[in-house]
Amino acid sequence: MARPGYRLALIATALAVVVVLLGAYTRLTHAGLGCPDWPGCYGFLGVPMSEHKQNLAALRFPDAPLEVHKGWNEMVHRYFAGTLGLVILALAVQAVRRRHTPGQPLKLPLLLLAVVIAQAAFGMWTVTLQLWPQVVTAHLLGGFTTLALLFLLTLRLARADAPSPATPAPRRLRMLAGLALLIVIGQVAIGGWVSSNYAAVACLDLPTCHGRWWPEMDFASGFNLTQHIGPNYLGGQLDGEARTAIHVTHRLGALTVAGVLLLLAWRLQRDGRGALARWLLLALGIQLSLGVANVLLHLPLAVAVAHNGGGAALLLTLVLINYRLRTAASARPAPQSSLPARTGLGTAVSPGAPQA
Repeated sequence: MARPGYRLALIATALAVVVVLLGAYTRLTHAGLGCPDWPGCYGFLGVPMSEHKQNLAALRFPDAPLEVHKGWNEMVHRYFAGTLGLVILALAVQAVRRRHTPGQPLKLPLLLLAVVIAQAAFGMWTVTLQLWPQVVTAHLLGGFTTLALLFLLTLRLARADAPSPATPAPRRLRMLAGLALLIVIGQVAIGGWVSSNYAAVACLDLPTCHGRWWPEMDFASGFNLTQHIGPNYLGGQLDGEARTAIHVTHRLGALTVAGVLLLLAWRLQRDGRGALARWLLLALGIQLSLGVANVLLHLPLAVAVAHNGGGAALLLTLVLINYRLRTAASARPAPQSSLPARTGLGTAVSPGAPQA
């Protein structure tokens, strides 16, 4: 039986997936500034549709002409994100109320509440700082963090009784899984940097880039985290060599991720955890295929959004693997005595011996 709050956590996790995909769709349709203010849109709760409201919007923001479809892309994302925030608040309130219930997580729901509050701030700064890449990347990482923590909470609430796997997970396998999770998080961060600097189509050929194995690249400019703010980063401000450096770094990261995850899948299979290995290989294969398709097909919208979803699926797979391995490591097999069992009369009974 699941613990109280499991269904709400599961709903929140599914909602977080939708929010991550909508965030990707908003970025990829260049709608990050579809509404130049926050949390409303041109001073309204929704996108101004009537002629009167659109005239007011033009007066309020003369330097940001209204594009209705981009405004709705942005606002739909905000509506879903706001709903997710309310659900996480409900999870935190429930956790506080049930804090004395055995097995009820408390720190994790409170951490989630803190993360979603920070996410709201980054969402505001994304607009007010005109898509500054540092903030956009942090906002993307915050979304993935929210999703991963919600999934972890769902796993912890899934069963009221503690799991008791047959064999504890080896320490080296747990360390490798933890390393794989960190590397995937790093790759997600680089992917966010690619997206926020519009470097996804910096290379249009594969496996080479601009027909060369090592093209001209400017890493100093591409990864300058102290660049000034503004005036507007829509479409990006970096030159071609800087964007190429970011793109190639993401490709090298993908190779590193693939190598580590293939090793992890092999180790999982050897340790008798074939189901986890197969899930990992499936998520990795889909994500690599989507990445290749993005380059060869020149970033079609559907594939690009799916690539963001694939990154989320890969992250959640690593969260699941780490959770299973650590719960297995914490399990202790029941002690077995080497002494023969005794009857109530104090007489030893050997295994297999007939009893009266």
